[in-house]
Amino acid sequence: MLCIGCHSDDIEIGCGGTLLWLQQKYKGCRFHWAVFSSAGVRADEALQSASLFVGANMRTPPLLKKFRDGFMPYNGAEIKDVFEAELKPLEPDIIFTQNHADAHQDHRLIGELTWNTFRNHLILEYEIPKYDGDMGRPNVFVPLDRDTCTAKVTYLMESFASQRPKSWFEESTFMALMRLRGMECNSESGYAEAFYSRKIVL
Repeated sequence: MLCIGCHSDDIEIGCGGTLLWLQQKYKGCRFHWAVFSSAGVRADEALQSASLFVGANMRTPPLLKKFRDGFMPYNGAEIKDVFEAELKPLEPDIIFTQNHADAHQDHRLIGELTWNTFRNHLILEYEIPKYDGDMGRPNVFVPLDRDTCTAKVTYLMESFASQRPKSWFEESTFMALMRLRGMECNSESGYAEAFYSRKIVL
């Protein structure tokens, strides 16, 4: 599986619970991890979090890039080069990436380039809560038990100390979104993560 994020906490916020669940259900899961804006303390946080979420199941060391936060569309050619040269050869079975319709310009670019690069793969686009209020209607749901949700949130709060001063970066935000998606898919536990998929081939 290939997990792609713009910023150091995007993968974990968007699909951290699903990654934990997959490892419980499928013991042979192996992961590649790519973060495009991860410098200084954010790089240290990304490494710590990746270790907590997938640990020994990481197939290759996390790929951490230092593209400037908020300016990725202006570095599109260099970012596309990373996709083509470093990510495409991995040939993953499942790709978790940013939503191509996200209100954040960096997120949109990464989502678009994922589809540009991977033409015959299962791609699931995760969602990130933000001030822009762009929460939509996802069409793929992964029900999660309460313990998995709690582990996800605990790892997030433990790993990303630099983000805790932000008013939205708190346990209740992440639990609330999983509770809402759990309600929408009638999850037995009441919790779920949700994704967007343009195309699924059975």
